[in-house]
Amino acid sequence: MNINILTILPLLSLLTLSAQSKVLVKDGDTVAFMGDSITQQGASSPSGYVSLVESGLAANGIGIKRINAGISGHKSNQMLGRLQKQVLDKKADWMTLSCGVNDVWHGAKGVTLDDYKKNITAIVDQCEQAGVKVMILTSTPIKEEENELNTKLADYNKFLRELAKEKSLPLADLNEMMWQELKNPTLPRAGKHHLTSDGVHMNPFGDTIMAEGVLRAFGLNDAQITKAKSAWQDVTAKVRFTIQIPLSTYLLLAKIAEQEKSTLDETMSKIVHNATK
Repeated sequence: MNINILTILPLLSLLTLSAQSKVLVKDGDTVAFMGDSITQQGASSPSGYVSLVESGLAANGIGIKRINAGISGHKSNQMLGRLQKQVLDKKADWMTLSCGVNDVWHGAKGVTLDDYKKNITAIVDQCEQAGVKVMILTSTPIKEEENELNTKLADYNKFLRELAKEKSLPLADLNEMMWQELKNPTLPRAGKHHLTSDGVHMNPFGDTIMAEGVLRAFGLNDAQITKAKSAWQDVTAKVRFTIQIPLSTYLLLAKIAEQEKSTLDETMSKIVHNATK
């Protein structure tokens, strides 16, 4: 069979456009990242999930304008209260919503499930009325273990999944992704904390899972995720390890740092970097 390449070029072009159209966010869009300290931290570090989402999109030719709207300790009622000023007034095209950990974790000072439902629904409704598209992020596990807090959190996440389905909103089910990793680790678990630095706030590995979840919810396919992950390889990750070394070694490292006019952290970072080249 003879195939005329000129006859299939239009079809290939349509297939390419179809694949590209699945990505929901567009080059030049303004994306607000609404959340608590997990989001605040995710925006303040190059290896935080907000930064990784931005660089992962950029690696696929999608440049976004970022609005950092994560504030430590905030719950759904506080996010609702600052939505207008931090998101709507800034004419965001998209908003990712990460909310629920503090509503549960803060106990008596938290937010009941009924009030949480009202607050989250109001946030989504106000965004829709203002023309801001919303992505829902399920809340990440608390303490990386089965406990009463996560049992309670499950009902909050169940509501988020139902709301996303009801309103046809993209959903990044980060809670599910993280439990899958905790139950079937893809990296060796060296200690109590696998995804977080303290049981709640992400370490660099946890941030990559959050970022991948958001990118997939935006519609990026496997090839595009691979391209994003490749771009992440040279990102600077801020980590702290608890290591035991002889005092003499510590003093030697401190002396080297002094000679190089650097800090001890910088000296250790350089040693680790050179050792893993």
